[in-house]
Amino acid sequence: MSKKILNEEKISREEVADRLQAIAHEFREGGDANIDVGNKTVTLSPSSSVGYEIGTRESSSVLRGSRESVTIKLDWKPE
Repeated sequence: MSKKILNEEKISREEVADRLQAIAHEFREGGDANIDVGNKTVTLSPSSSVGYEIGTRESSSVLRGSRESVTIKLDWKPE
């Protein structure tokens, strides 16, 4: 069974930094990690070894203008 919770919104750069720091804090503490996704809090159980993937994309279009994005993916098998 697979369960996916997704939240998309536009927020300030400062709020982005705050949310990333909150996730980093949860991973640094060890044990279960409580991750806020929109109006929900999801409890995950990261293992001591976590897969880390980061990618960037830059694109430009005459009609839509330029866009840039960063994707960060973390994955693991719960202990």
